[in-house]
Amino acid sequence: MIIEDEELARDLLKSYLKGYPGIHVIGECGNGFEGVQMINDLRPDLVLLDIQMPKITGFEMLQLLEHKPEIIFTTAYDQFALKAFEYNAADYLLKPFSRERLLAAIAKVSRRIAGKENAAERLDRLSEFLPGEFLDRVVVKDRHKISIIMAGQIRYIESLDDYVFIYTDTGRHMKQKTMKYFETNLSPRDFIRIHRSYIVNVTQIAEIQQYEKDSYVVVLKDRTKLKVSKSGYKNLKEVLSF
Repeated sequence: MIIEDEELARDLLKSYLKGYPGIHVIGECGNGFEGVQMINDLRPDLVLLDIQMPKITGFEMLQLLEHKPEIIFTTAYDQFALKAFEYNAADYLLKPFSRERLLAAIAKVSRRIAGKENAAERLDRLSEFLPGEFLDRVVVKDRHKISIIMAGQIRYIESLDDYVFIYTDTGRHMKQKTMKYFETNLSPRDFIRIHRSYIVNVTQIAEIQQYEKDSYVVVLKDRTKLKVSKSGYKNLKEVLSF
């Protein structure tokens, strides 16, 4: 499958792949929203994926997949290459690339598939990578609806095993990521891990209340109360300087 926002680039890829034994292009689209649905419906073995696309990036799209294909990135930007390889992308093709370079990448994927390596585990690691220093938005999928939540809209995050609930003014959204992922990738100046179950947006904190010796709760502006652990209280003191 080809997911690339430029039609000329999609046509070039198809011309490169034409006649290559064992390769059949089962679908193509120009943005990550369509790509998620198409991959989950058609379940390709391999996706040729651009990174910078309208609506959501290639990395954000990977987080929404139920089916886990092999990924070869095709992009005009070289700054993501090292991280992509660290997270086990099958290959990373920097535009403009030749037919020979593409077919070499295809051959590498064929060997991976023949060796029955675990593509799902590699893709999960790959989707952990986020271009940029910290998250400025989170993409969530609820059935057939994809929503983009800006970081500043997050009130707090609650853990649920390997999932989290993300709370905003408009409701609650489920995301298949760990608390450690958000603790690492959200700006530590704006978001504080106050408990093993909670990460809170600093701007949403109205009060910190003591309800018994060495026990505290954070009260948000909407009067939601969240427990604070000892380490969480230490984090609050460091960030809020009290």
